[in-house]
Amino acid sequence: MTRREIDYAWHLPELMARRHIRKAKDLAPLLQERGITLTVNAVWRIVNQDPERVSLKVLAALCDVLDVTPNDLITFTAHDTATVRTKRRAGSRADGIPDIRDHKPVRARIIDDDQ
Repeated sequence: MTRREIDYAWHLPELMARRHIRKAKDLAPLLQERGITLTVNAVWRIVNQDPERVSLKVLAALCDVLDVTPNDLITFTAHDTATVRTKRRAGSRADGIPDIRDHKPVRARIIDDDQ
């Protein structure tokens, strides 16, 4: 089974701008109307940083406030990480530096200069 790397994009700031909601403190009362009580700092973190975890109630409230679906709010991408592993095995790292594990040491020959 190949390993997959999953990434996501958080589109909350763009969706807020489309609804003319400029700041996190403008979003907080709209969430509070829907039963979500968060501090302005917590709302700021949700808006300005890609959240690692969001409760489903907060996600549903954000979708209701912005009149969007979760698919509009978050987009996912996934790709196989096996391609990176095969490149490393072949001797080329992602940064272009050759992998030292692909080279064998050469036996040194010591010659006496007096002879």
